[in-house]
Order: sequence, then structure tokens, then C-alpha cells
Amino acid sequence: MKDVAREAGVSVSSVSLVLSGRGAGRITTEVADRVRAAAADLRYVPNLVARGLRTRQTHTIGLLSDSVASTPFAGKMLAAAQLEAWESGYLLLLSDTADARDMEEPATQALLQRGVEGLIYASMYHREVALPDVPDHVPLVVLDGRPVGETLADWIVPDEQGGAELAVRALLDAGHRRIGFCNSVEPVPASAGREQGYRNAIATAGIAFDPSLVVHATTGTASAGRDSVRELLSRPDPPSTVFCFNDRIAVGAYHAAAELGLHVPEDLSIVGFDNQEFIADMLSPSLTTVELPHTHMGRWAARRIIERLQARNRPLPVTHEFAPCRLVSRASISRPRCGVSRQR
Repeated sequence: MKDVAREAGVSVSSVSLVLSGRGAGRITTEVADRVRAAAADLRYVPNLVARGLRTRQTHTIGLLSDSVASTPFAGKMLAAAQLEAWESGYLLLLSDTADARDMEEPATQALLQRGVEGLIYASMYHREVALPDVPDHVPLVVLDGRPVGETLADWIVPDEQGGAELAVRALLDAGHRRIGFCNSVEPVPASAGREQGYRNAIATAGIAFDPSLVVHATTGTASAGRDSVRELLSRPDPPSTVFCFNDRIAVGAYHAAAELGLHVPEDLSIVGFDNQEFIADMLSPSLTTVELPHTHMGRWAARRIIERLQARNRPLPVTHEFAPCRLVSRASISRPRCGVSRQR
């Protein structure tokens, strides 16, 4: 700043007023222009760390993720959080542990030591999370997860149940009545929520729940989905359609149908969940699926942190949101065909 003042022929205080945006009415236009020109010539960049020591505001938000940044699936959450922060004058500082639990504590401390004013804890998938210890004055928001126990923190997750109801209603609207469901055996909130949505939708349509139409893949992978859906379709009275826990299981459902001589969607309609990039729109025919609201969730988390920071000493109630999902209609649903011969 002294270099800029010397170059412009003004005092250091004048440089400070101009470059901080506080010079209006106190510094002439001609002097302000000289200061800005000198700063540009010298490529002067204000030291925000030093400014933060004085103001106790760094305008930096930390984001700690388990594996969101190191896997492509949920990256839109990070992009949206970063954009929301940037538009509000904040910088998002990211630390990804690649799902190494022993890294969480040192990664949290590293963010705090670099002056982050708030912390977003981001999970790659909807689950219950044990939150890191942070000082009371540092607001904490959970993105795509819910705190374990009675921990008080704002959080946002997808509306798994509502998304599943959308998927099953699309199949009901196409005329299907025997609707299979290939769930995941993993004990996560998504599997429970999506099964409840499946049950709600068929109950609303006046269809009794048939447990023989529900199978559980051992993992959320295509190979596990293929095995489970093939078992479902090989039964004496198979469903005319399958709703799948996720898009990878739906890929397995496509393979199972092909192995049994069935065509999608003429012989078997399939719906997935997640709208996973490079899967749903690349299948042939393209997959109708439910899109996770990653962009909305990322923006919500950053906005909530900023609201808390701007409120400062004014207490705000702890909030949470089940973010609505949307159905992405493609080519994998048709009306059920009667009397189709199934090869086994």
C-alpha cells in the first residue's frame, strides 16, 4: 500500500479509503483515479488475511467433504455452494478427505486455522453423520446428511420419499399395476425413504402391497441389480415394470431384461433414481429417473451459512429441509404389454 501511495503521490490513508470503497465524498475523483491506476500498474492485491485480523471477518467459508470432490456423482453440490458463496462476496475453501475418517479432525482444524468463518459438512450421499467439533461461534451446516443424535445444526437432504412417489406415479399413469421394486439392502435413509414412497404411491392407487414384488440388491451396483432383477423377472407372475433404487441398479435391470429376451420398454418399463451423469442419458433407450436436487442443496447450504454469519449475534432458529426431487422423463416407460412370452 505504501508503494501504491508513493506511485500515486498520495497518503497511505487515501489509498486505503479508495481501495476499500470508502473514499466517496472524502477523496476527489482525480485522486481516486490515480490511486486505482497506480494499483493496477503495480498489480497490487489487498491482503485479506491482514484485513481479517483487524475486522475479524475473512469472508471465507470452509467446506469439509467425505468424498464429494473426489467422486463425480455429487459434484454439483460443490459447484452450487461455491457459486452461492461467490455471489455473496465469500470464498469457499474446500477440503476433501476421500472418505478417510481419520482425516476429518485434522482437515477441520486446518480449515479453522485458516480463518474460515463457517463450516459446511458435505456428504456424498444422504446419511446420518457425526459432526466434527468446532467452536461455538462457528456456524455449521450439513449438506446431504443429518446429524447423529441431538446435535443442533442446520441440514438439508433430498426428499427420498417424495422422489420415489413421483417415479411410481409415472408407472401407474402409464397403466402398470404390478410394479416391482429393486431396493438396496444397505441401511441408509435413502433405501427406507424410497421404499416408503413406493408403498405410498401404490396404496394411493388402491393397490395392495405385495412383498413378493420387492427384492434387495446386495450393493448399489449394476451387477448386484442384474442378479436381483433377474430373480424378480424369473418368477411365475413377474411385474411389468421395475422401479430401481438407483441408476446403477437400473443398468443391471437392463442387462437382466436382455438376458431374459425382454425389450425395454416394450416388454419391461424401468425407472431409476439419481439421474446420474453418463448413465441415465447414455442407456438405450434412455432411462427415466428421479433427479437429486444437488444444485438446490448446495446453494441452500451456502446461503444458510451466510445468513448465520450476517446475523452475527442475533440468534436464528435451527432449520432443515427435505429438498424436492424431480422426475426426468425419457424413453424407458411404455404401457404394459399383455401376454408377453418371457424366456428363462
